[in-house]
Amino acid sequence: MINFWDSEVWSWILLFAVLSGSLLVGNTLRRKIKFLRNSLVPTSVIGGSVLLIVAAIYKAITGNVMFDTAAFGGNGTANLEVITYHALALGFIASSLKSSDKPVNKKRLTEIFDTGVTTVSTYLLQGVLGMAITILAVYFIMPDFFKAAGLLLPFGYGQGTGQALNYGVIYESLGFEGGAAFGLTVAALGFISAAIGGVMHLNIRKRNGKLVKSARTDGSDYHESVEDGDEIPMQESVDKMTIQISFIIMAYVIAYVIMYLLSLVLPSMKATIFGFNFLLGVVGATIVKSVVNLLRRSGLMGRKYINNFLMTRTSNFFFDLMIVSGVAAIRLDELESYWGIVIVLGVVGMLATYTYIRLVCKKLFPDYEEEQFLMMYGMLTGTASTGAILLREIDSEFKTPASDNMVYQNFPAIVFGFPLMLLANLAPKKPELTFLILVAFFIVMNIILFRSFIFKSKKAKSEKKSKEATHV
Repeated sequence: MINFWDSEVWSWILLFAVLSGSLLVGNTLRRKIKFLRNSLVPTSVIGGSVLLIVAAIYKAITGNVMFDTAAFGGNGTANLEVITYHALALGFIASSLKSSDKPVNKKRLTEIFDTGVTTVSTYLLQGVLGMAITILAVYFIMPDFFKAAGLLLPFGYGQGTGQALNYGVIYESLGFEGGAAFGLTVAALGFISAAIGGVMHLNIRKRNGKLVKSARTDGSDYHESVEDGDEIPMQESVDKMTIQISFIIMAYVIAYVIMYLLSLVLPSMKATIFGFNFLLGVVGATIVKSVVNLLRRSGLMGRKYINNFLMTRTSNFFFDLMIVSGVAAIRLDELESYWGIVIVLGVVGMLATYTYIRLVCKKLFPDYEEEQFLMMYGMLTGTASTGAILLREIDSEFKTPASDNMVYQNFPAIVFGFPLMLLANLAPKKPELTFLILVAFFIVMNIILFRSFIFKSKKAKSEKKSKEATHV
């Protein structure tokens, strides 16, 4: 029999109340404190940090973990991880359900493809450097440390809090004590790196007069309509927001069914399969969107039900929830002996990501180099939302194609990035071999990325030799 006054009835409500309250506090601090406002640190990171500090003080005074008290059902830390896990997939699903009617020419397809390849190449660079750091640490400093821990750098920086937690938990099951906290801390450092690197870059470029407001280079205007003419109304017998949530949940259920069936076929990869919840969530969203489009074309569905504006708001909500719960779930006491390596990973990840993306954007995106750089640097140290925050500083109306590149690069990034996720499972067993494969993969991806320069150069040399031979 359920008693409505029991703690298990209210524990989830209290947990969400604390998370919501921390977001409100974080928003207030960001608006009132000039340093935080100028830092571009997302409100969700500030809110999560506030909870992290409060939890640390509580632990110091009482000796207990704040989120594991009876008020939160005795397992609040685990529930925070569950929220982070699901919010990642739900955010991706909401983003994937959005539609686009914009025509895409050959040049734009190339830019979108190159953006996706750059994303994966940056993952690989972060993975190579992360693995090098932790392998060397085991050989020379900490012989008992987990060699594969460095691979959490691309998951924390490149893919964000949710994936850092997913693989942190997987590595914990393979013997990495504190793996979840390690991954979440790396992800938190990623947001700090986005803020530090992004703000420094903006200030330096503005001081040098290098940044100007952007004009859209593809001839179209950016806007996201609140409601198109052929859509269902905001309020009818059912609210439009309810419809959007229903589509998201249905897509996630499809993803769960796929994960469940795959785990039956491949039981030894069950942890990995369910770690791909965000990826299979995108598959579920694609199926739902295809069915809706089919019904529209057949005439069985007369009006448009999926609204891009509401899907954007929903995905942002889930990503904010993911970040604040992920930061709050960090257990500082589990990182006492790892701080040195965590900080080295964070600094190296920031510098390498900044330098590499600057080079790529200068070579491949000369028409909107600064906008592409800020979007990609923010995305590959934080999340897509962080990239959008930095991009808005110089392209407030998203007039350049950089914002579109961020959305549409997901498909090539997933295709090329999938092997990295498989390598993450090999890393704990054969770290040195994984490192070598990552290096080789990174070289191949850069050949693909800079193909126009590499093969153009070879072609030019061949033509020059041919002319010299003809002249002789």
